[in-house]
Amino acid sequence: MIDFPEIKRLTEEEFARFAKLIYQESGIFLKDTKLTLLSNRLRKRLYALKIDTFSEYYDYIQKISDKTKEIEALIDVVSTNETYFFRNERQFEALEKHCFPDIAEKKKNERKLRIWSAGCSTGEEPYTIAICLLENMHLFKGWNVEIIATDIAPSVLDFARLGVYAGRRIEKVPPDLLKKYFTNDPDHAELYAVKDEVKKIVTFKYLNLFKNPYPERLDIIFCRNVMIYFDKEHQKKLIAGFYSSLLKTGYLFIGHSETLHAISDDFTYMKLLETPVYVPKGN
Repeated sequence: MIDFPEIKRLTEEEFARFAKLIYQESGIFLKDTKLTLLSNRLRKRLYALKIDTFSEYYDYIQKISDKTKEIEALIDVVSTNETYFFRNERQFEALEKHCFPDIAEKKKNERKLRIWSAGCSTGEEPYTIAICLLENMHLFKGWNVEIIATDIAPSVLDFARLGVYAGRRIEKVPPDLLKKYFTNDPDHAELYAVKDEVKKIVTFKYLNLFKNPYPERLDIIFCRNVMIYFDKEHQKKLIAGFYSSLLKTGYLFIGHSETLHAISDDFTYMKLLETPVYVPKGN
Protein backbone atom coordinates (compact mmCIF):
# COMPACT_ATOMS: atom_id res chain seq x y z
CA MET A 1 0.00 0.00 0.00
CA ILE A 2 1.46 3.33 -1.03
CA ASP A 3 1.27 6.31 1.32
CA PHE A 4 -1.95 8.32 1.37
CA PRO A 5 -0.42 11.56 -0.05
CA GLU A 6 1.20 9.61 -2.93
CA ILE A 7 -2.10 8.49 -4.45
CA LYS A 8 -2.32 10.64 -7.57
CA ARG A 9 -5.32 12.64 -8.71
CA LEU A 10 -8.09 10.98 -10.66
CA THR A 11 -7.66 11.05 -14.40
CA GLU A 12 -10.52 12.61 -16.35
CA GLU A 13 -11.63 9.13 -17.41
CA GLU A 14 -11.59 7.84 -13.82
CA PHE A 15 -13.47 10.94 -12.64
CA ALA A 16 -16.16 10.36 -15.27
CA ARG A 17 -16.63 6.74 -14.16
CA PHE A 18 -16.96 7.61 -10.48
CA ALA A 19 -19.14 10.66 -11.19
CA LYS A 20 -21.53 8.48 -13.19
CA LEU A 21 -21.63 5.84 -10.44
CA ILE A 22 -22.27 8.44 -7.74
CA TYR A 23 -24.99 10.04 -9.84
CA GLN A 24 -26.71 6.70 -10.47
CA GLU A 25 -26.63 5.74 -6.80
CA SER A 26 -27.46 9.05 -5.11
CA GLY A 27 -28.51 11.66 -7.65
CA ILE A 28 -25.52 13.80 -6.65
CA PHE A 29 -24.22 15.54 -9.77
CA LEU A 30 -20.49 16.31 -9.84
CA LYS A 31 -19.24 18.88 -12.33
CA ASP A 32 -15.82 18.44 -13.96
CA THR A 33 -14.52 21.20 -11.69
CA LYS A 34 -14.89 18.79 -8.75
CA LEU A 35 -12.09 16.48 -9.95
CA THR A 36 -9.59 17.54 -7.29
CA LEU A 37 -12.25 17.49 -4.56
CA LEU A 38 -13.38 13.99 -5.51
CA SER A 39 -9.76 12.80 -5.65
CA ASN A 40 -9.15 14.01 -2.12
CA ARG A 41 -12.38 12.49 -0.81
CA LEU A 42 -11.83 9.09 -2.47
CA ARG A 43 -8.28 8.82 -1.15
CA LYS A 44 -9.77 8.27 2.31
CA ARG A 45 -11.62 5.20 1.07
CA LEU A 46 -8.60 3.81 -0.76
CA TYR A 47 -6.52 4.22 2.35
CA ALA A 48 -9.12 2.50 4.51
CA LEU A 49 -9.32 -0.47 2.14
CA LYS A 50 -5.56 -0.58 1.48
CA ILE A 51 -6.10 -0.11 -2.25
CA ASP A 52 -3.41 1.65 -4.30
CA THR A 53 -5.26 3.18 -7.26
CA PHE A 54 -8.65 4.64 -8.09
CA SER A 55 -9.11 2.16 -10.92
CA GLU A 56 -8.58 -0.73 -8.50
CA TYR A 57 -11.16 0.76 -6.17
CA TYR A 58 -13.69 1.12 -8.98
CA ASP A 59 -13.12 -2.50 -10.02
CA TYR A 60 -13.45 -3.55 -6.38
CA ILE A 61 -16.89 -1.96 -6.17
CA GLN A 62 -17.98 -3.70 -9.36
CA LYS A 63 -16.78 -7.13 -8.23
CA ILE A 64 -18.15 -7.40 -4.70
CA SER A 65 -21.39 -9.37 -4.52
CA ASP A 66 -23.21 -7.05 -2.12
CA LYS A 67 -22.41 -3.46 -3.08
CA THR A 68 -24.79 -1.81 -0.62
CA LYS A 69 -22.37 -1.10 2.24
CA GLU A 70 -19.55 0.02 -0.01
CA ILE A 71 -21.81 2.32 -1.99
CA GLU A 72 -22.94 3.83 1.32
CA ALA A 73 -19.29 4.31 2.29
CA LEU A 74 -18.53 5.87 -1.10
CA ILE A 75 -21.40 8.36 -0.84
CA ASP A 76 -20.42 9.02 2.77
CA VAL A 77 -16.92 10.23 1.88
CA VAL A 78 -18.24 12.24 -1.06
CA SER A 79 -20.96 14.06 0.93
CA THR A 80 -20.33 17.55 2.29
CA ASN A 81 -21.61 17.98 5.83
CA GLU A 82 -21.06 21.54 6.98
CA THR A 83 -23.76 22.95 9.22
CA TYR A 84 -24.50 24.43 12.65
CA PHE A 85 -27.34 25.10 15.10
CA PHE A 86 -29.83 27.84 14.17
CA ARG A 87 -28.42 28.18 10.66
CA ASN A 88 -30.47 30.88 8.88
CA GLU A 89 -32.19 31.70 12.16
CA ARG A 90 -34.99 33.71 10.49
CA GLN A 91 -36.41 30.44 9.18
CA PHE A 92 -36.68 29.14 12.72
CA GLU A 93 -38.36 32.39 13.77
CA ALA A 94 -40.91 31.83 10.98
CA LEU A 95 -41.34 28.26 12.19
CA GLU A 96 -42.08 29.37 15.75
CA LYS A 97 -44.07 32.52 15.10
CA HIS A 98 -46.16 31.42 12.12
CA CYS A 99 -46.01 27.71 11.26
CA PHE A 100 -46.42 26.23 14.73
CA PRO A 101 -49.43 28.40 15.71
CA ASP A 102 -51.05 27.82 12.31
CA ILE A 103 -50.67 24.03 12.46
CA ALA A 104 -51.75 23.94 16.12
CA GLU A 105 -55.01 25.65 15.19
CA LYS A 106 -55.70 23.69 11.99
CA LYS A 107 -54.97 20.29 13.55
CA LYS A 108 -56.31 20.85 17.05
CA ASN A 109 -58.65 17.87 16.69
CA GLU A 110 -56.05 15.48 15.24
CA ARG A 111 -53.27 16.51 17.67
CA LYS A 112 -50.41 14.99 15.71
CA LEU A 113 -47.31 16.79 14.43
CA ARG A 114 -44.76 15.20 12.05
CA ILE A 115 -41.66 17.03 10.86
CA TRP A 116 -39.00 15.73 8.46
CA SER A 117 -35.42 17.02 8.29
CA ALA A 118 -34.28 15.63 4.93
CA GLY A 119 -30.51 15.69 4.54
CA CYS A 120 -30.04 16.24 8.26
CA SER A 121 -26.24 15.90 8.16
CA THR A 122 -24.69 15.85 11.65
CA GLY A 123 -27.96 16.65 13.42
CA GLU A 124 -27.82 20.37 14.10
CA GLU A 125 -30.92 21.11 12.02
CA PRO A 126 -33.32 18.53 13.52
CA TYR A 127 -32.08 19.27 17.04
CA THR A 128 -32.68 22.99 16.42
CA ILE A 129 -36.21 22.17 15.24
CA ALA A 130 -36.68 20.06 18.39
CA ILE A 131 -35.55 22.95 20.63
CA CYS A 132 -37.97 25.30 18.86
CA LEU A 133 -40.73 22.74 19.35
CA LEU A 134 -39.96 22.33 23.05
CA GLU A 135 -40.04 26.10 23.45
CA ASN A 136 -43.58 26.03 22.02
CA MET A 137 -44.99 22.91 23.63
CA HIS A 138 -47.81 24.97 25.13
CA LEU A 139 -49.28 24.84 21.62
CA PHE A 140 -48.95 21.06 21.41
CA LYS A 141 -49.78 19.88 24.91
CA GLY A 142 -50.91 16.26 24.74
CA TRP A 143 -49.98 15.98 21.06
CA ASN A 144 -48.07 13.13 19.42
CA VAL A 145 -44.96 14.93 18.11
CA GLU A 146 -42.22 13.41 15.97
CA ILE A 147 -39.18 14.70 14.13
CA ILE A 148 -37.74 12.34 11.53
CA ALA A 149 -34.16 13.12 10.51
CA THR A 150 -32.59 11.35 7.53
CA ASP A 151 -29.35 11.37 5.61
CA ILE A 152 -27.51 9.27 3.05
CA ALA A 153 -24.22 9.24 5.00
CA PRO A 154 -24.08 6.68 7.85
CA SER A 155 -21.15 8.40 9.59
CA VAL A 156 -23.02 11.69 10.04
CA LEU A 157 -26.04 9.85 11.43
CA ASP A 158 -23.78 8.22 14.03
CA PHE A 159 -22.40 11.66 14.92
CA ALA A 160 -25.92 13.07 15.19
CA ARG A 161 -27.16 10.28 17.45
CA LEU A 162 -24.22 10.95 19.78
CA GLY A 163 -25.27 14.60 19.92
CA VAL A 164 -22.06 16.20 21.21
CA TYR A 165 -21.02 19.53 19.68
CA ALA A 166 -18.41 22.24 20.04
CA GLY A 167 -17.04 25.42 18.47
CA ARG A 168 -18.70 26.95 15.43
CA ARG A 169 -21.46 24.32 15.46
CA ILE A 170 -23.04 25.78 18.61
CA GLU A 171 -21.96 29.43 18.59
CA LYS A 172 -25.37 30.66 17.33
CA VAL A 173 -27.31 28.89 20.08
CA PRO A 174 -28.69 31.62 22.39
CA PRO A 175 -27.03 31.35 25.84
CA ASP A 176 -30.30 30.64 27.65
CA LEU A 177 -31.15 27.79 25.26
CA LEU A 178 -27.61 26.42 25.49
CA LYS A 179 -27.97 26.22 29.25
CA LYS A 180 -31.49 24.79 29.06
CA TYR A 181 -31.05 22.09 26.40
CA PHE A 182 -27.36 21.13 26.54
CA THR A 183 -25.08 19.65 29.18
CA ASN A 184 -21.56 21.03 29.38
CA ASP A 185 -18.82 18.43 29.85
CA PRO A 186 -16.99 19.32 33.10
CA ASP A 187 -13.78 17.71 31.84
CA HIS A 188 -13.94 19.25 28.37
CA ALA A 189 -15.38 22.74 28.65
CA GLU A 190 -15.71 23.14 24.88
CA LEU A 191 -18.09 20.18 24.52
CA TYR A 192 -21.86 20.42 24.82
CA ALA A 193 -24.15 17.38 24.73
CA VAL A 194 -27.79 17.60 23.64
CA LYS A 195 -30.06 16.66 26.54
CA ASP A 196 -32.25 13.57 26.40
CA GLU A 197 -35.48 15.59 26.33
CA VAL A 198 -34.37 16.95 22.95
CA LYS A 199 -33.06 13.63 21.66
CA LYS A 200 -36.17 11.65 22.46
CA ILE A 201 -38.32 13.49 19.92
CA VAL A 202 -35.83 13.07 17.06
CA THR A 203 -35.44 9.77 15.18
CA PHE A 204 -32.40 9.44 12.92
CA LYS A 205 -32.63 7.13 9.90
CA TYR A 206 -30.67 6.31 6.77
CA LEU A 207 -32.54 7.37 3.64
CA ASN A 208 -31.52 7.68 -0.01
CA LEU A 209 -33.82 10.34 -1.45
CA PHE A 210 -34.01 8.58 -4.80
CA LYS A 211 -34.18 4.95 -3.72
CA ASN A 212 -36.13 4.80 -0.45
CA PRO A 213 -39.76 5.70 0.34
CA TYR A 214 -40.42 9.04 2.01
CA PRO A 215 -42.17 9.55 5.35
CA GLU A 216 -45.87 10.29 4.89
CA ARG A 217 -48.50 12.72 6.20
CA LEU A 218 -45.96 15.36 7.12
CA ASP A 219 -46.70 18.81 8.48
CA ILE A 220 -43.29 20.36 7.85
CA ILE A 221 -40.32 19.42 5.67
CA PHE A 222 -36.88 21.00 6.04
CA CYS A 223 -34.63 20.26 3.07
CA ARG A 224 -32.09 23.05 3.00
CA ASN A 225 -29.00 23.24 0.83
CA VAL A 226 -29.62 19.74 -0.52
CA MET A 227 -31.12 20.46 -3.97
CA ILE A 228 -27.91 22.20 -5.01
CA TYR A 229 -26.23 18.79 -5.33
CA PHE A 230 -28.74 17.51 -7.90
CA ASP A 231 -29.48 18.25 -11.55
CA LYS A 232 -32.89 19.60 -12.53
CA GLU A 233 -34.32 16.16 -13.30
CA HIS A 234 -33.57 14.93 -9.78
CA GLN A 235 -34.68 18.22 -8.25
CA LYS A 236 -38.09 17.75 -9.87
CA LYS A 237 -38.33 14.18 -8.56
CA LEU A 238 -37.37 15.35 -5.09
CA ILE A 239 -39.96 18.14 -4.92
CA ALA A 240 -42.67 15.91 -6.41
CA GLY A 241 -41.95 13.43 -3.63
CA PHE A 242 -42.17 16.19 -1.02
CA TYR A 243 -45.52 17.31 -2.43
CA SER A 244 -46.89 13.76 -2.12
CA SER A 245 -45.63 13.41 1.47
CA LEU A 246 -46.69 16.83 2.75
CA LEU A 247 -50.19 17.52 4.05
CA LYS A 248 -52.01 20.33 2.26
CA THR A 249 -51.75 22.36 5.47
CA GLY A 250 -47.97 21.84 5.55
CA TYR A 251 -44.82 23.88 4.96
CA LEU A 252 -41.62 23.29 3.00
CA PHE A 253 -38.36 25.04 3.97
CA ILE A 254 -35.50 25.05 1.46
CA GLY A 255 -32.16 26.86 1.45
CA HIS A 256 -31.93 30.61 0.89
CA SER A 257 -29.95 30.07 -2.32
CA GLU A 258 -32.48 27.54 -3.64
CA THR A 259 -35.74 28.03 -5.52
CA LEU A 260 -38.65 26.00 -6.87
CA HIS A 261 -38.89 28.23 -9.95
CA ALA A 262 -38.99 26.04 -13.09
CA ILE A 263 -38.88 22.96 -10.84
CA SER A 264 -42.42 22.63 -9.49
CA ASP A 265 -45.83 24.27 -9.93
CA ASP A 266 -47.28 22.40 -6.96
CA PHE A 267 -46.15 24.92 -4.35
CA THR A 268 -46.88 28.56 -3.60
CA TYR A 269 -44.07 30.84 -2.45
CA MET A 270 -44.53 32.72 0.82
CA LYS A 271 -42.27 35.23 2.53
CA LEU A 272 -42.47 34.91 6.29
CA LEU A 273 -40.30 37.27 8.35
CA GLU A 274 -38.25 37.98 5.22
CA THR A 275 -37.47 34.28 4.75
CA PRO A 276 -38.65 31.97 1.91
CA VAL A 277 -41.22 29.28 2.71
CA TYR A 278 -43.32 27.17 0.36
CA VAL A 279 -46.81 25.74 0.90
CA PRO A 280 -48.75 23.24 -1.23
CA LYS A 281 -51.16 25.01 -3.57
CA GLY A 282 -54.59 25.27 -2.02
CA ASN A 283 -53.25 25.66 1.54
